[in-house]
Amino acid sequence: MNDTASLTPDLDLDAVDRLFDVAGLRVYVPGGYGAIGEAVSWAFARRGAVVTIAGPKPEKAERLAGTIREAGGQVFGLGVDGRNVDDIHRSVDEAAERMDGIDVLVNCVGIQREEALMDVTVETFDRMYETNLRSAMFLAQAVARHQIRKGEGGRQVHLLSVRSQLALRDRGYSAYCATKGGLAMLVKQHAMELAPHGITVNGVAPTFIRSDRIRPHLERDEFRSFILERNPLGRIGDPIEVVGQILAFAAPAGSYMTGQIVYVDGGVTASQ
Repeated sequence: MNDTASLTPDLDLDAVDRLFDVAGLRVYVPGGYGAIGEAVSWAFARRGAVVTIAGPKPEKAERLAGTIREAGGQVFGLGVDGRNVDDIHRSVDEAAERMDGIDVLVNCVGIQREEALMDVTVETFDRMYETNLRSAMFLAQAVARHQIRKGEGGRQVHLLSVRSQLALRDRGYSAYCATKGGLAMLVKQHAMELAPHGITVNGVAPTFIRSDRIRPHLERDEFRSFILERNPLGRIGDPIEVVGQILAFAAPAGSYMTGQIVYVDGGVTASQ
């Protein structure tokens, strides 16, 4: 036996160097000016991807796109109403036209409206379903049609939450947990149906992450203590820590992962 023989197949060192390279990828980011979506848009653009930011307020999408362009990024901004399937198709088609295709979908669309179980209204539940789950279905479908037509594979990444796995005591999270839990299964099913086309589908599920949206809650000592005490790392996460996993799914490093939900949560789901 040759003791110098390696058990590892020949390594492509150029491939190793490209593991986290997203330069040149065409990335569509609905919800791209939200708390985490903005960090996603900046990160891809800074690393050389072409990005289209979309959201229900096109002026906000274009404003952020303009700021990133001034910093050297290649970015477009446009509108999309995630609750309107026809508008989803229009937005995806327009993004594909501007970028000459879509390699990566990063779906950051989502809302939360807290209502205790006995107070949940049909209107609120339906709005949450349409925004958090139905929009993901038809954004994924519209992007997949472009990706399949191109025949070059692709990546789809959905932003979820630890609430896709964990309920929350003493809070009115029925609609939020139900829609995020449904999205986790949608990721798995889409991964199976798109695998033959070389398209991977994954989810990234953070816990509370620093943002303007949760800042008022974190300024309440009781709530902040509750969050920190149940988090094994003992701190609030940063948006860039969520973005890192999204970049990995989009880059060559994520090429053999599909149907997975990665929890970026300081260990919360491991300890609950």
